[in-house]
Amino acid sequence: MIEHFPRPILFAHRGDSAHAPENTLPAFQQALQKGTDGVELDAKLTADGHVIVIHDSTVDRTTDGKGRVASFTLEAIRTLDAGKWFNEKFAGTKVPSLEEVFEIVGKDKMINIELTNYYFTPRDGLAVKVCELIKRHNNQGQILFSSYFPSNLRITAKILPEVPRGLLAMPGWVGSWARSFGFMFGDYQALHPHISSTSKEQIQRAHRLNRRVHVWTANTPEEINQLKEWGVDGIITDDPQTAVRALGRGG
Repeated sequence: MIEHFPRPILFAHRGDSAHAPENTLPAFQQALQKGTDGVELDAKLTADGHVIVIHDSTVDRTTDGKGRVASFTLEAIRTLDAGKWFNEKFAGTKVPSLEEVFEIVGKDKMINIELTNYYFTPRDGLAVKVCELIKRHNNQGQILFSSYFPSNLRITAKILPEVPRGLLAMPGWVGSWARSFGFMFGDYQALHPHISSTSKEQIQRAHRLNRRVHVWTANTPEEINQLKEWGVDGIITDDPQTAVRALGRGG
């Protein structure tokens, strides 16, 4: 499905996170209304094994609660307010389940699912659970997996080999291995580098391997146009309206 979209494909980073609380249903709804090709989100497991959408390993920054995400049951995390911290008008917004996001997005847009069991729960079965939900919804064609952990992507490759996989790379020297040997010799369809560590030459190398490059996080018209000029395949942005306009797709 990803090839059916304009190039570069435009992903809203955690939804319209510049104008709504990140990784919430309002953020995803606003991103779609503003003309993005898809959304990017962060998946984690609750203590009782449900897949929810939240970025940090704790709830402290993006809700009115405190504690590790992995210590909350779904019922408990749903009692938290995930919108008021951003703006009073979003008070009462909840941490969504992955299935709720599937329903909001529908099946004609892409969903870039980052598997984010990085810090305290690297072997928690997140990748398997997410694959099970995708099978249940039969929406393999709209999904792109991404992760900094090659192990997560290997698991998804075994269960859903038809779903493309993108290797995330940290900026600077920390991500140099992932951007070079890790990506070159890995079984990935895309590289997801930070904008500060992206170059025209890097994009050309990936294209010679018949692979894609999706860059995070580009938010200004200048950044977006530079990436387009370099021939990037995808742009991940916090501000979909600005990106849509910069690409000449919106009013």
